Amino acid sequence: MSHWWIYCIGFLAQLLFSYRLIAQWLASEQQQRVVTPTLFWSLSLIASILLFIYGFFRDDFSIMLGQSLTYYIYIRNLQLQKQWRKFSLGMRWIFICFPILLVFYFLLNKTISIDVLFHNTSIPFWLLLLGSIAQIVFVFRFVYQWLISEIKKTSTLPLGFWLLSLIGAILILIYAIIRKDWVLIIGHSFGSLIYIRNIILIYKKN
Repeated sequence: MSHWWIYCIGFLAQLLFSYRLIAQWLASEQQQRVVTPTLFWSLSLIASILLFIYGFFRDDFSIMLGQSLTYYIYIRNLQLQKQWRKFSLGMRWIFICFPILLVFYFLLNKTISIDVLFHNTSIPFWLLLLGSIAQIVFVFRFVYQWLISEIKKTSTLPLGFWLLSLIGAILILIYAIIRKDWVLIIGHSFGSLIYIRNIILIYKKN
């Protein structure tokens, strides 16, 4: 696959991630409080698949790690919103099985190499470590969001989610600037502004 197509996949993923934030931000501005539209989680699923593929073709373990850890949390939030069953049975199975089938495809075709992922000459180990830590922080926001949502029995985006989002985005931006990865730079620069706005809305509400 040419580099042009790889970046197209990455930018499309970031476009969908950005659009979910815009949808969430506009809905929140209308109600002057932080809300979570169903579209936020639906777009998250599709964008996550695309960014995982982008990370694979870029030999970027930190990107793949981040997406693989949050994928099923998106599905759980759709279940909490009672929207998951509105997808056709076939689509639900495709979404559930896709990451698993992708891993099997990589293993069976030997297209993925642990040595390439952890000893990529284009990414020094310290930079890979920074990117992985940044992704873990970014992923933990969804673990935190999921736990709070399970406690409240409703899908919600609490203050801690937005604070972790902002910290994670700043760390990923540092990583992306060093790697000169414009897909990540553009996506997380835009996202940081919306994270800050949601934090402001929560403090105003309180």
